[in-house]
Amino acid sequence: MSSGGTAPTELGTLSIGKLLKMYAVPGIIAMTASSLYNVVDSIYIGHIRDVGSYAISGLAVTFPLMNLSAALGTLVGVGAMTLISVLLGQKNYEKAQKVLSTVLTLNFTIGVIFGALALGFLDPILYFFGASDNTLPFARDYMIIILLGNVFTHLYFGFNGIIRASGNPRTAMGLTLFTVISNAILDPIFIFVLDMGIQGAALATVICQLLALTYTMRFLSDRKRFLHFGKPLFQLDWRIARQAMAIGLGPFLMNAAACMVALFINQQLRKYGGDLAIGAYGIVNRVTMLFLMVVMGFNQGMQPIAGYNYGARLYSRVRKVYKLTVMWGVICTTICWVVSEFFPGAAVGLFTTDPELKAMAVKGLRIMNSAVFMVGFGMVTGNFFQCLGMVGTSIFLSLSRQLIFLIPLIYTLPIWLQETGVWISFPISDVFSIIASAFCIIRLFRRFDRLADGDDPAVLGGAAASV
Repeated sequence: MSSGGTAPTELGTLSIGKLLKMYAVPGIIAMTASSLYNVVDSIYIGHIRDVGSYAISGLAVTFPLMNLSAALGTLVGVGAMTLISVLLGQKNYEKAQKVLSTVLTLNFTIGVIFGALALGFLDPILYFFGASDNTLPFARDYMIIILLGNVFTHLYFGFNGIIRASGNPRTAMGLTLFTVISNAILDPIFIFVLDMGIQGAALATVICQLLALTYTMRFLSDRKRFLHFGKPLFQLDWRIARQAMAIGLGPFLMNAAACMVALFINQQLRKYGGDLAIGAYGIVNRVTMLFLMVVMGFNQGMQPIAGYNYGARLYSRVRKVYKLTVMWGVICTTICWVVSEFFPGAAVGLFTTDPELKAMAVKGLRIMNSAVFMVGFGMVTGNFFQCLGMVGTSIFLSLSRQLIFLIPLIYTLPIWLQETGVWISFPISDVFSIIASAFCIIRLFRRFDRLADGDDPAVLGGAAASV
């Protein structure tokens, strides 16, 4: 395991193209695998005999609740990853062990409390998130099992990120691939062979994550490693907890916003299009996220390269990695646009054979992604500001599309355009958010133009300015 301080010097010397390939590929594989995890569930659930259309609509109803659970996980996990990286770089292994135990205690506590509260009020929550009498049984059957295993999910995803941050990205990636492959194998067995329906999909998910967590705990219990659990296993350092949650607040807000947006989308689609419209959005969202996850993988690769070179005051290299990542991001979202506009039937057909649901999803895919080719630029730009420590601008750009532009459009356009107005809200908000991203990045690069490599970056603000 790499824990020293010599290896990262390559970030300031190797060619940007080679570095981006080196750092982005593991992220792309991990993010794509994570997306495929959900896609596989949806494909199998959509083909449950006689009830597949309502089952996939019931699954879509659970998205806001799942996003809220993920948001709570990032509140602890993202900050812990940052703290672990810094402490291992300082060779402060004793405090790193305290972070590890604090994460175990916090994630266990949050997982249990969230799961118990959600189970106690599950039906009202699902109705609030857009369920109807037709879809509630499927949403409830799925979420009961998912929530019973919620603590395993919180622990697995939290520790998987820590394994990656501690210098073992291949191990973290391997665990992600294991959960995807094993889920793809167990899903048809539980759903069709054992005739468990949507409950089988949920059970397969929990079992796969429990198996991955078991290996993860064993991996982090190996005392031969620099980072391992100390004694006692469960301990809570409130100073570390506050630091981790302060760092994770930004990602938490973004995930919480995604939860809010999914809630509003479900409510509006149910009001203007009915249960199948929610199912159509579930399909469209799965198709779109498969491509956006690749962009997120490129963003993961860009982060250490841009951050290191900005800190080293090598602004020419910072520009290069941004431009190269934007290029690949736009290529990915352009491919998504091509699939959405020219091959929507083939993409949607993977999830359902129901003619009515398929027609609604094809229509939604075409309209919703009519401007998606530009989204790669916005995603990379927002992440770029985060890499430079300009968190305020990053959060603004990340939330602007969802909170500032999308939600008002979702509630106004359907008044005149009914269900179609919900779908049209997405490309319009995409255009507005791209304009905002372009304004911010042009303004930043104009300030960059006043700096030569090696100059003091204090005029720009951000992380490097405060070092």
